[in-house]
Amino acid sequence: MDLQLTGRRALVTGGSRGIGFAVGRALAREGAAVALVARDAAVVKERAAALAEETGATVVGIAADTGDDASVAAMADEAARLLGGVDILVNNAAKASPGAFPEDALEEQINVKVRGYLRTVRALAPGMAERGWGRVVNIAGLAARSSGSVVGSVRNAAVAAMSKNLADELGPQGVNVTVVHPGMTRTETQIGVIATRAADRGVPVEQVERELAASVSIGRIVEPDEVAAVVAFLASPLSVALNGDPIVPSGGARGAIHY
Repeated sequence: MDLQLTGRRALVTGGSRGIGFAVGRALAREGAAVALVARDAAVVKERAAALAEETGATVVGIAADTGDDASVAAMADEAARLLGGVDILVNNAAKASPGAFPEDALEEQINVKVRGYLRTVRALAPGMAERGWGRVVNIAGLAARSSGSVVGSVRNAAVAAMSKNLADELGPQGVNVTVVHPGMTRTETQIGVIATRAADRGVPVEQVERELAASVSIGRIVEPDEVAAVVAFLASPLSVALNGDPIVPSGGARGAIHY
């Protein structure tokens, strides 16, 4: 299937690793020019160069802190200079935690993952609206649908609410906004969490992974590239029927029914 992304210009925050880097790869393979954004300038430029060599696409690295207004404004200017504009925004930047978030981390998490996402939308969506087409994909998480972490649930539920508001606002201007709730995904962070749990319990890593996989209906943990394939579709013109809607590439979390 041709996702009709050739010639489109995409920016992916949190793009130097995990789901963000996988999304950058998927978009580049589909013919988009891609800007990877992360806080560490050396790392993001190195990752962008590697991806450009791998895919043959235009891939650039931009250092920015989405928790800071001035940094996001500078990022938008740099993306315009390097790519000529941005048609697709994938918001993925967030501060991870190897375990449960402490409750005093709430303000920081809101600033980076919620207000940070909104900052980038406000910086880039006007150009999309002016051109009459754009896509915004906000990466949240299944903590939005379950208890167990006040901070995790609040930040992801807030991203979902923000996405629906933006979809209603920007949809008439040709800009679709969706929210993606990945479930357990084999990112660098998740691999570390599994290893820590195994060490704490004194059991093999494989045992912990089997237990976690049992909660997923496909019987295994989803890979970053599999989440990225879903995001690439949402970033394409073919996804026009989805706006404000939550998408859950979890492999099928067992139990709850959402309708």
